Amino acid sequence: MNGLLACPECGHEWNPEEDNAADQQFVVKDSNGNILQDGDSVVTIKNLPVKGTSQTIKAGTKVKNIRLVDSDHNIDCKIDGFGAMALKSEFVKKA
Repeated sequence: MNGLLACPECGHEWNPEEDNAADQQFVVKDSNGNILQDGDSVVTIKNLPVKGTSQTIKAGTKVKNIRLVDSDHNIDCKIDGFGAMALKSEFVKKA
């Protein structure tokens, strides 16, 4: 079929030579819609309670060298005074 593959059940056709790597990557955006990447610096936009302690991460705390992960809390980082943390991207903005 001219180099295309076809699903016998639904009839969907695709080219096996197309690069699907871009489709499989996840995109993480901050609260303003800016795309975040590994190694970026972000700033918290609100006070974030730390589960299991009475401490909070204050709004305006700068977090350097983030690492993106594909999970509910999609930012892994280290925060001075708190240690390793996982943050949601909706509560930070790109610095």
